[in-house]
Formats: sequence, structure tokens, C-alpha cells
Amino acid sequence: MFYDFVKRIFDIILSLILLILFFPIIILTIIVIKLDSSGPVFADTPSRLGRNGKLFRMFKFRSMIKNAHEQLLNDPDFKKLYEEYKKGSYKLRQDPRITGVGKFIRKYSLDEVPQFINVLRGEMSIVGPRAYYPDELREQQKQYPHTQDAVKIVLSVKPGITGVWQTSGRSEINFDKRIQLDASYASKRSVIFDLWIILQTPLAMISGKGAM
Repeated sequence: MFYDFVKRIFDIILSLILLILFFPIIILTIIVIKLDSSGPVFADTPSRLGRNGKLFRMFKFRSMIKNAHEQLLNDPDFKKLYEEYKKGSYKLRQDPRITGVGKFIRKYSLDEVPQFINVLRGEMSIVGPRAYYPDELREQQKQYPHTQDAVKIVLSVKPGITGVWQTSGRSEINFDKRIQLDASYASKRSVIFDLWIILQTPLAMISGKGAM
């Protein structure tokens, strides 16, 4: 398909350019993460679902305490937080696991920069739907059973670093609306649509709207 070929070439070229441009910020982010808290530079989160449901590791700078996701699932002290996490479309408005540096890099989406590595590896695209956790999709479809068809459409394409929901309020949007936005993108994606979303992304990053 011509669109897929053009999109892949565009993804590779833009990722390389942005990784070079962001290189000083990448080095600075690595330094402040290591100085701020103990743990790895990259987030140690579970695998995500890619195209056709294939699992992959998403690279993100760590913005939380070490083993944050594991603690949320298994630590009794986080039981109430986990229930809130599930009720809030797998997002937390006040998350005690986020580090001091993490709050800043999440607000301005700097934690997402390593995902350009995923794009170069062919696991993600610059523009696409959100990359969901397997358990997240299972639980959300129980709560919103009418979204099952939309989920199938979303999983038919590569997830993206940015997309319609990221530029439309991000974490302020509940799962049922978010998955419908992603499915709508997957159904009518085009080069022009992708460019429009990319042009909207810097403003969403700078404003920090909906970031959590």
C-alpha cells in the first residue's frame, strides 16, 4: 500500500532527525533521572500491544519510582490506588509513585522521546493510536463492552507516539471516547491527516494539557 510505504519512510527520516535534535535534552534527562531517584533510566513497565496484538517493549524515560507498575499491582499499600487506577480509565490524577523529575518530564512529554527508537525498530509509528497494556484493554472492554469493535480496528495498525487523543486532551479523555477517536483515525488515516496531527502536537506538549 502506497500510504504504508510513505508513512514508513517518513517515520524513519523524522525519527532520526528528532533524535539528533533532542540529543542534548536526552543526555540532560538521563542525568537528572539518575540524580533524582534510584532505578533504571528507562521505565520498567510491562509490554504493550502493537499491531495485530503483538507484544513489544515501549521505551520511555522513567518518571516513577523503581518497579512502580509491579508495586501498583501487588503491593497491599497500593490496593486503593489500583482500584482508583482502574476506575479512572487506567490513569491517576494524583499518583504518589511519580518522582519530582517525573512530574516535569511527563507534563511536557519528554518521557516519550525514547519511543523514536520503537519507531526505527518498526514497532511504532510517529502518528497512531495509543499503545495499550493487555490487562488495560481486557478490563476496559468489560467496563465498556460497546468498544470491542473499535479495539479490533485500533489493533489493526501500529500504535503511535502522538495521535488524535494525545492532541485532544490526552488523559482528560475516558477510555470509551479515546478508543473511538483512535478507531476513527485508524479507519481514515492518510498522509494529510498524519501531518495535521503532527502540527498539533507541539502545542499539546508545550501546554501540557491533559498530561498526567
